[in-house]
Amino acid sequence: MSTTRKHTALPKARILIEALPWLTRHNGKVVVIKFGGNAMVNEELKNAFAQDVVFLRQAGLKPVVVHGGGPQISAALDKHGIVSEFKAGLRVTTEDAMDVVRMVLAGQVQRELVGLLNQHGPLAVGLTGEDAHTITATKHQPEIDGELVDIGRVGEITAIDTGAIEALLADGRIPVVSSIARSQDDGHVYNVNADTAAAALAAALGAETLMVLTDVEGLYEDWPDSDEVISRLTASQLEKLLPELSSGMVPKMEGCLHAVRNGVQTARVIDGRVQHSILLEIFTDEGIGTMVVPDAEEEGDDA
Repeated sequence: MSTTRKHTALPKARILIEALPWLTRHNGKVVVIKFGGNAMVNEELKNAFAQDVVFLRQAGLKPVVVHGGGPQISAALDKHGIVSEFKAGLRVTTEDAMDVVRMVLAGQVQRELVGLLNQHGPLAVGLTGEDAHTITATKHQPEIDGELVDIGRVGEITAIDTGAIEALLADGRIPVVSSIARSQDDGHVYNVNADTAAAALAAALGAETLMVLTDVEGLYEDWPDSDEVISRLTASQLEKLLPELSSGMVPKMEGCLHAVRNGVQTARVIDGRVQHSILLEIFTDEGIGTMVVPDAEEEGDDA
């Protein structure tokens, strides 16, 4: 009996020991995680995500979760008879649509995520960018074919106030932030891209790492001709690639670029379709996504 137990326990011990240098390196550090894609709609992945975030917290890190809710918003707009329209990769957000966006993000997606995290203890606290001036924005008008286009209540972030989030972190809580911003100038609220919001918060918090969950394995070397994932690249290398990326990847990779250019040590795009992808990325030698590092760290060893 004891021999069998030894054999089954040993691999577990080895896995924990492999994680030790990473646990030591990340201890006490802020990690901002953008929750999105398939992981938001698949029950097993949602539960695994919540376990990962709680594990990070119990392992001495300070996770902050930022989420959008594209699929849920589209479903709710359909139910309300509001047509979903996209321009320049952004959802056109009318006043009526904004009410639905706010309701879905703060009242549905955030609540569910807070509930999943809090199955493990009194940890998660939900807020939106409106709370305590966490995210302030002004109207965003994208340029399409040289023309500025009005896409309604879509915001461009102008300021971040990390006070409320830092107070929660100091209290051992896990902040869960919905990507809605207060207006800088007209008393309304804005829908802001969650990738952009996560990157802005990571920079303002001086986070160690920004992690963006996606529905792909990472950034591909030569898509669609090859499915070889680029495991690591510098800010300058990423900047050169940006014009060639698919529209869905642009805000994610622009967010990673913004983060590492503004004090975040590493930014990673990881496959949210893989259970426990966050732990695999942070605590193992393999790493499973694409990691962006500041230019100066090209030669350095990083995890």
